[in-house]
Amino acid sequence: MVMPVEKAYLIPLLPLIAFTINILLGKHVKHKAALISIAASLGSCAVAWPLIWQVSQGATLRHEFAFLALGSHPLNFGILIDPPAATLLLVVTLIGTLIQIYSSGYMHDEPRFSRFFAYLSLFMAAMLMLVIANNYLQFFMSWEVMGLCSYLLIGFYSEKNSAANASKKAFLTTRIGDVGFFLGILALFSAIGTLDFTHMHEAVHANASSTLLPAAALLIFCGTVGKSAQFPLHVWLPDAMEGPTPVSALIHAATMVAAGVYLVARSFVLLEVFPQVMPVIAVIGTITAFMAAFIALTATDIKKVLAYSTISQLGFMVTAMGLGSMTAGLFHLMTHAFFKALLFLGAGSVIHGTGTQDIREMGGLFGKMKSTAFTFLIASLAIAGVPPLAGFWSKDEILLAAHDSGNQIIYIVLGVTAFMTAFYMFRLFILTFLGKPRNSHIHAHESPVSMTGPLWVLALGSIVIGLPGSPFLGHWFQNFLEGGHAEAHVNMTVMISSIAIGLGGIILAAIIYGGGLGLAEKLAKAFGPLYTASVNKLWFDELYAAFIVKPFQALGGLLFKFDAGVIDGIVNGVGRLTMKKSALSGLFDKYVVDGLVNLVGYTTQLFSSVLRKIQSGLVQNYLLILFSGLVILLYLGAR
Repeated sequence: MVMPVEKAYLIPLLPLIAFTINILLGKHVKHKAALISIAASLGSCAVAWPLIWQVSQGATLRHEFAFLALGSHPLNFGILIDPPAATLLLVVTLIGTLIQIYSSGYMHDEPRFSRFFAYLSLFMAAMLMLVIANNYLQFFMSWEVMGLCSYLLIGFYSEKNSAANASKKAFLTTRIGDVGFFLGILALFSAIGTLDFTHMHEAVHANASSTLLPAAALLIFCGTVGKSAQFPLHVWLPDAMEGPTPVSALIHAATMVAAGVYLVARSFVLLEVFPQVMPVIAVIGTITAFMAAFIALTATDIKKVLAYSTISQLGFMVTAMGLGSMTAGLFHLMTHAFFKALLFLGAGSVIHGTGTQDIREMGGLFGKMKSTAFTFLIASLAIAGVPPLAGFWSKDEILLAAHDSGNQIIYIVLGVTAFMTAFYMFRLFILTFLGKPRNSHIHAHESPVSMTGPLWVLALGSIVIGLPGSPFLGHWFQNFLEGGHAEAHVNMTVMISSIAIGLGGIILAAIIYGGGLGLAEKLAKAFGPLYTASVNKLWFDELYAAFIVKPFQALGGLLFKFDAGVIDGIVNGVGRLTMKKSALSGLFDKYVVDGLVNLVGYTTQLFSSVLRKIQSGLVQNYLLILFSGLVILLYLGAR
């Protein structure tokens, strides 16, 4: 049975309804808020998956309606579900549902339980709308709602200064990229007269000579730099770990940060036309991947390790896009979503069971948290690139794209980064789950089934989700995205090197952290400057504070003084002059205007008092006046 494409509007609408119910009736639904959000997410799955199946059979699903007209250019809103959208739709609906199920156990004792699930549902609605949007404006509107949800969820524990500051940092940092993205949309519309993804290819090639288009391409990529935490706007993501762990898994590992990579995929027909743009993307992605992996080598907060790992893996995806391999980037986006969500949820289970995030206080958890430990091991092997797990196939595709591009520097840097990835992940695993407990006050326990159940589902995905892109299935996923066989080849040198890199990182981590020889401390001393640089996160926060934050604060202070002393001074001076003028006007009005009026009244009163005496009503007085007047007239006449 073929599902009508119009049903796709239900995919974001159902979570939006769940948000409305939970935010307005939270005090009444209480812990049923989780059931409402999960039911809405399952409903989105039920609508989305048949449509995904139709796309996998070769269909491209479209539906649109007139929204507004900008001059002579119509702007239609609607739905576009093609292979890239179908890929993201599968990831977001499946992983989003699993994380919400996990959250029902993890957040059970949270007093703002219904509000938390309201925010999750709003995020799901925005993310799903973004995935199926058919134009840049609709995409950007959903993008901004996701940014709002990120701000609300990072600062969910707003009573903590660290969480409040982290939410502001995330909001302001990503806004920089978002402003660039919006300017890019405006430049694009000015150049080609459309924002519709379906018409983008023809419109871009028809206006390829426009000087605005390369600028539009780079400005749109600014959105990716902000949202996907690429260098130099990466600093917000590690601090975002102040939010609840399910938020870290859903928004800052599996879905929202991947939206930036999806934006590059959606803009690929624009980006690949301009040869000066793609190398910029590849270089930024490579720098990000290496830099974040280097910082993760020494991180001690379990969530911070995974945060820098996320930044690094996003760098891999962006590099693949910049090298011209959209399929490798989206393939790694899909596999990464599974094993990174698993890692974050596993970290949440560890925190839930131990009450600490510091891996230096852990150790020996394997026997006490078997489900968490086994699933965490599977995810660690997957991200390290051990075959046949998912991460191996997708990372191999990226390394193959770098090798085939002819840029050996990028290929070598990505290879070193992959080695560091395997090393720091197994450093994390060994310090957390193996050895002896390093803090006797921690009494670890396994998490409830509502939390471990989703871990096993994600573990299964981390094992098998990469197989559709493997040579054994003829690179089905890549061909599905491209509609051809351009990338259906194997380079055994790259593949063997990839395996060796992953195993080498694991073995080195086992020797240093599992041998009990104290090698970690010795190496930290031997590589003192590099160790210090990694521990201090390359001083990015300090540099930004010194050269951006403090100067702007100083500028703000000067502007405040200018405003208070000059602007307010002028306004207050005008006010004082007005008051003085009003006082003078009051005196003039009182003594001049009112004086004249009162004088007329007084004169009238005076004459009336005299006339009042004449008009006495006595006949003899009237006769006296008449006689006096007659005498005066006779006297005057005689003269």
